[in-house]
Amino acid sequence: MKAYSQGVAIIGSGAAVPSQTLTNEELSKIVDTSDDWITSRTGIQTRNLANETESLSQIAAQAAEQALTMAGITAAEVDLIILATSTPDDLFGSACQIQNLIGAKKAVAFDVTAACSGFIFGLITASQFIRTGVYQNILVIGGDILSRWVDWGDRTTCILFGDGAGAVVLQAQTDRDNLLGFEMCSDGTQNGCLNLGFDGKNQYLNSELAVTKGSYQPITMNGKEVYRFAVAKVPEIIEKALYRANLSTDDIDWLLLHQANQRILDAVAKRLKIPPEKVLANLNKYGNTSAASIPIALDEAVREGKIKAGDIIAASGFGAGLTWGAAVFRWK
Repeated sequence: MKAYSQGVAIIGSGAAVPSQTLTNEELSKIVDTSDDWITSRTGIQTRNLANETESLSQIAAQAAEQALTMAGITAAEVDLIILATSTPDDLFGSACQIQNLIGAKKAVAFDVTAACSGFIFGLITASQFIRTGVYQNILVIGGDILSRWVDWGDRTTCILFGDGAGAVVLQAQTDRDNLLGFEMCSDGTQNGCLNLGFDGKNQYLNSELAVTKGSYQPITMNGKEVYRFAVAKVPEIIEKALYRANLSTDDIDWLLLHQANQRILDAVAKRLKIPPEKVLANLNKYGNTSAASIPIALDEAVREGKIKAGDIIAASGFGAGLTWGAAVFRWK
């Protein structure tokens, strides 16, 4: 590994989900599906959905405050907030709203958008600010409210998604670097496989001058292509990150994947020859929460006592863009 002026450690985690839940049985009354059909194909049984009084900024702030409490630092000590999201409350960004809600007065705050890879991309981005000595304490939050953009008449997509937020605190370390290896990739040639696209029409300001007015359309997805992409690319990028860390799959204590589909989790673990008992999964309770899925699953495993200090975690996010990334880190 390169020598950096400072190392990185993840010293706290937190998570929050909206109050409403939607079970498969309830969903089957909205769209032509069933609990058996959804569970057998995805592993999802329930998901949480935000109502009109719950904003992404509020849910993300709750997750951030939990992470700060675990880390033992105050919001006033945070230097930077990175929010990974594709569904901000404000199209100009929501990180600054979170900064205000938690009282992180000195923190710089900005959003990054990389869909379901967003948290991993945000984590890697944050680590560079610490390694170069610029910042000491950074909040990385992954959060999405995808229920805003789901077509609830499309059973191929509406069964998949839930809302939520997860957060971690990164802190500078002088004695060791706990971010052991990482890798990021993008492939715009496959952009059409998963979209939340803008649909607009010309509005003429005069006889010659036109501007485009419209709105974003519901999520569309080619499930088969996304599955093929994930099963092929995710094991590969995890192995690359492990190579950079000078580790092998035998050194992994936990495999933490974006919680997209149980079949993908099983297939990736099988290709990496990682036993099921080392795979962290909670999508049965929350569904696919996009950028929030990895930090929510991480926080749950930490609070349940599964993940312990010194454990090595290989995490990978993958999704729209298409984008995918992996980070190998030691907990605390």
